[in-house]
Amino acid sequence: MKKNFGILPSGEEASLYTISCGGITAGISDYGATLVSLLVPDSAGSLADVVLGCDDCVGYAVGGGCLGATVGRNANRIQGASFRLNGKDYTLTPNENGNNLHSGPDLYFKRMWKLVSHTDTAVTLELNSPHGDQGFPGNAVIRVTYCLDADGGLHIAYDAVCDQDTVFNLTNHSYFNLRGHEHTDTAMEQVLTLPARFFNPDDAEAIPTGEKRSVEGTPMDFRVPKPIAQDLHADYECLKLQGGYDHNYEVFCNPCAQLSDPVSGRSMAVYTDCPGVQFYAGNFLDDQGKDGVYYGKNSGVALETQFYPDALHHPDWPQPITKAGDRYRSETVYRFQW
Repeated sequence: MKKNFGILPSGEEASLYTISCGGITAGISDYGATLVSLLVPDSAGSLADVVLGCDDCVGYAVGGGCLGATVGRNANRIQGASFRLNGKDYTLTPNENGNNLHSGPDLYFKRMWKLVSHTDTAVTLELNSPHGDQGFPGNAVIRVTYCLDADGGLHIAYDAVCDQDTVFNLTNHSYFNLRGHEHTDTAMEQVLTLPARFFNPDDAEAIPTGEKRSVEGTPMDFRVPKPIAQDLHADYECLKLQGGYDHNYEVFCNPCAQLSDPVSGRSMAVYTDCPGVQFYAGNFLDDQGKDGVYYGKNSGVALETQFYPDALHHPDWPQPITKAGDRYRSETVYRFQW
């Protein structure tokens, strides 16, 4: 199903596409290739929308929380808003403490994408990103496909190609609250499991220091399931610097993360081919959301699968570089049970 999703200040009309399968229904907009809604049953069969979002495209255009966003060409941060590739220096726009965050300010999730296909269970959207766009090299064609399967899985698949060597590090920035997006004061009661053995500490500007630190004996350890709130306010420098959890964890097995809500009985397992997952507890959320709901601090949980933040300045880490003419492909699955 397709319906009108509002009119942008530019006069462009956005659409919302609905897909359904396996008891789940998702809404995706061509404005930003955004995951707007995700209806999932609970243990009693009652549906709730488990992702934070806005009522129409205008809400996304003016909002700053990256709700449901498709982020690229490079997700997360690049120190100094610059990098070197093939002996050439590239300059991006500093948009956070002199660094670059999510390739802004001309963000992919603040643009109209073109519909490629829409079926009952899947939708594919495309963006043309010209040479020099956001400061990155090469003319790129980027596709994102959202697909639901019969076993409670939401697949988000990325397919991109460029005529020059370039950076491709795409992610989805959805915030999850498995009790329902409107239950903002319960999001930190969700139980999280992260099997990762190490995480990346950040400096005061949220740039990784380069260290791979063991989670052993720290509040960052989620190898045994625990409520997010349990250590959220612990006296630990890494948490205090970022105002809570906003850190990259290694991915060395799948699922790389599991989230559950003890009240509704919903759970979500995350599978990915990416090397890292950014766990963000919504420390700076401040957005007007769907159905008149206000999303403040810690109203949802993002689990963003991606390359490590600032990997371009750490050559010993997996690199988000795709060669000219090669296809970049990546897929993340959020699989739900109830």
